[in-house]
Amino acid sequence: MNQKEWIHVWHALGEYIDKIIAQEEPQFETKHQQNEMLNDLLQVIKTEHRYNGWFTPSSIITSLKGIRSWLYEDHLTEWLKPYPLSSAPKKVLIVMAGNLPFVGFHDVLCTLLSGNKAVIKLSSKDQHLLPTLLKIVSSIEPRASEYFEFTLGKVTHFDAVIATGSNNSVLYFQQYFGHVPNIFRKNRTGIAVLNGTETDEQLFNLGKDIFTYFGLGCRNVTHLLISDKFDLNRFFSAVVPFGDIINHHKYANNYDYHRALYLLNKEDFLDNNFILIKEHPAIFSPVAVLHVTRYKDDHEIEDFIQHHQRDIQVIVGNAFLPFGMAQNPKLLDYADGVDTLFFLGGI
Repeated sequence: MNQKEWIHVWHALGEYIDKIIAQEEPQFETKHQQNEMLNDLLQVIKTEHRYNGWFTPSSIITSLKGIRSWLYEDHLTEWLKPYPLSSAPKKVLIVMAGNLPFVGFHDVLCTLLSGNKAVIKLSSKDQHLLPTLLKIVSSIEPRASEYFEFTLGKVTHFDAVIATGSNNSVLYFQQYFGHVPNIFRKNRTGIAVLNGTETDEQLFNLGKDIFTYFGLGCRNVTHLLISDKFDLNRFFSAVVPFGDIINHHKYANNYDYHRALYLLNKEDFLDNNFILIKEHPAIFSPVAVLHVTRYKDDHEIEDFIQHHQRDIQVIVGNAFLPFGMAQNPKLLDYADGVDTLFFLGGI
């Protein structure tokens, strides 16, 4: 398949995703294969939490909305202009992380649009969503199925690897996949810089950066870098609408555990009954906890960012990415700043 054909396929997938987003239970007057595929996807959306408690229907739909924002013909065409299509397709092993719904979709999109073939090693935490979505792709264009396959077992024949996991996983990746061209991604996270001039709306949008996907993504904000004069009560007031998150049992378990731990150890922290805030230098924080560092001037901001740059995926703030946009990456927002399409073109 050539690049133009692939663009048509992905654009068509976007239109099918629209039907899922637009109505809870699509009612189809006729029985077409694509409609049955959509019903299968809807069923997976409703039941996936049985296999992974973090994958609620709301989280899955949020992820699909992000994917849909990429799948417009003009967006894809403009994005791909600088990149040539591979004349000799290579097999690219994609090792999925599984922390968010459809978390490896962008890698699959890049691989197929670059003219290569994807061997997708699914995470044990996410074995149903992407296969169901790509069934729709195959129903749109049967030839597409020749360019991707799924595996849960050991893979031996591949030309390149894109693997995402924890810092410990990277050691495994280097040992087993280091002999071929590769992109290895480890733990990263997001931070927010607050200088005290933020509006209530901006602070509410910061809540989206923190609580979307329960804070499990590498683009979620887990650390606030705040002015020494910033009143955290303003933040607490602005994020009250996100309070229902505590009704999710897995999130609540994390909240209860860390609250009890801090109380037992007699550590200082702030609490609004669904998020704990603790002054702590670590850029990564546990689920239901937000770390805070206070600064006095811009030099301290620069020093903090410089010190943690290898662990930062995204920064939100008035001088950075707008609040509320951390979990809305564009096609060009490559993970870890590594141009995936450029890598795939050089295999």
